[in-house]
Amino acid sequence: MDDKRDLLILGGGLVGMTLALAAARKGFTSHVVDRADPEALTAEGFDGRASAISTASWNLFTNIGLADGLEQYGQPISSIAVTDQMKPGRIDFTPQPHEGSLGRMFANRTLRLALFEAAEKEEAIAWHAKSEIVSRSRGEHGVAAELSDGTRLEASLMIGAEGRGSPTREDAGIAVAKWQYEHRAIIAGLTHSKPHGGVAWEIFYPAGPFALLPMQDNEDGTHRSALVWTVSEEDAAGVLKLSDRAFLAEAEKRMGRVLGDLTAAGPRSSFPLGFHHTATITDRRLALVGDAAHGIHPIAGQGLNLGLRDVGALVEVLAEGARLGLDPGDAQLLDRYEKWRGLDSFMVALATDGLTRLFGLPGPAASAIRRFGMGGVQRLPLLKNWFMDEARGVTGDMPELLEA
Repeated sequence: MDDKRDLLILGGGLVGMTLALAAARKGFTSHVVDRADPEALTAEGFDGRASAISTASWNLFTNIGLADGLEQYGQPISSIAVTDQMKPGRIDFTPQPHEGSLGRMFANRTLRLALFEAAEKEEAIAWHAKSEIVSRSRGEHGVAAELSDGTRLEASLMIGAEGRGSPTREDAGIAVAKWQYEHRAIIAGLTHSKPHGGVAWEIFYPAGPFALLPMQDNEDGTHRSALVWTVSEEDAAGVLKLSDRAFLAEAEKRMGRVLGDLTAAGPRSSFPLGFHHTATITDRRLALVGDAAHGIHPIAGQGLNLGLRDVGALVEVLAEGARLGLDPGDAQLLDRYEKWRGLDSFMVALATDGLTRLFGLPGPAASAIRRFGMGGVQRLPLLKNWFMDEARGVTGDMPELLEA
């Protein structure tokens, strides 16, 4: 038996590694297996890949000891501006001064560096990077994975955290409801002449949202933002092939002068947009977290935060079970995790899908109706506050690790 541990976490990305660190704080040991090369994932440079960390997720990072090291790299989101094609009738979500920001923006590289450095120092985590899994097994008394080099890893509970195409989920035969939006998200880092003021812009066009996310200025004072531009699948290849000058010109058409002159664009990448939600997030001695369980449109920037709520809930359930002397793979604990997270994640997924379809309706009449509704929200403080609490992730039955 090779070093049996409490958890076998398959996938060492942002959600999987956060889970390992949060579990370690509660006394659980883990194997973390990932096929990626950490050095490639943390290479120098900003390519536009960034994540909005909600207030609740920041509380999680604080409670597991990551926040102090990350604080200096985060760009607070002071407000969110939502507009239909830059026409009159936008919504401005701006919290009161005593309420703090609506979240923080981080380059994904920065988050990975913090997580990987913490994992390397944590004795409770056995990290198996650049490792291929050739087989998985789940039995009455435990779980195991065999690596391509012949290493056999054993634990009490298997956790699928590999993302949307989770082979662990597929291996378990868990049914998935899914569809494609026939759109791609174009990701790039931008530099611009005007400061962003901490404002995140969500500009809706029939082809999809055009999001400008505030990032920290460079050391030389250059202003930066991350762009997430949704285009139709058939147009994506053309947008990716545009020269930098043409790309910036097209971007400026869609954002007006809100950031002044666009001065440069970083490397461009893209990924297809789709929806998926599993029929269940647990099976015998198995739990799914993050995109392995639910994949949503990035329209509200909640994908990673939804996964971090999974982390908080699963760790809390396991910790309560440990106090009662229960094994981490106990069916009662997995049932509680299922009931806690299944409905919440499904409702968020439906909401983002509904927004995507609502703002994708073409024509001036649809635009006028949307802007009328947005104007109503702008005039109703209670409704605006509810939306802001949703963005912060501080509604519903929150796991203890996500509370301040």
